[in-house]
Amino acid sequence: MSAQEDQEDLKPTFTPGYKPGAAKSADEYAKLDAEDESLARWKASLGIVPGATAEASGPKVTVLTLELASPTLPQGKEIKHPIIIKEGVEYNVRITFKVNHSIISGVRYIQLVKRAGVKVDKMEQMLGSYGPSPTGTPYIKNFEPEESPSGMIARSGTYNVRSRVIDDDGEVYADWEWYFKLAKEWS
Repeated sequence: MSAQEDQEDLKPTFTPGYKPGAAKSADEYAKLDAEDESLARWKASLGIVPGATAEASGPKVTVLTLELASPTLPQGKEIKHPIIIKEGVEYNVRITFKVNHSIISGVRYIQLVKRAGVKVDKMEQMLGSYGPSPTGTPYIKNFEPEESPSGMIARSGTYNVRSRVIDDDGEVYADWEWYFKLAKEWS
């Protein structure tokens, strides 16, 4: 599979007829409908108030962690590379990220999994729309549980994963590769 095909697979899907609105700064959102007292209180609870945002510098989003969570995963287990996942267990992916400045909308996590260069899975999860946290705390999103493949064929080889965090406008906030193997036990 070529790099061009990878780029196509890593583009977010869109609902037909949906058109993202024009990007606005947090300050512009704060000034919108300023006369609506209830809306102003709600926006203030999100940290969207006129003049509250600092000068926009650095990345809009910082991905802090991407984790696998499973009730069968032993606690305190050291993570090695490639990551070893027990076959046939239920797990879910959890992403922790921080919005540094600006409002981000329609943010998605896309994951493309290949084995021996052949696409075996693609996952696309909507993260949502966020502004900088008023308290500076990161956002955490847990994805729906999945079950890892099982069997001798699934255990053979290494899986190459390409992960991307992207928004409605096609702006890529994070893009990285990682690897995993399936085994009879967590390792």
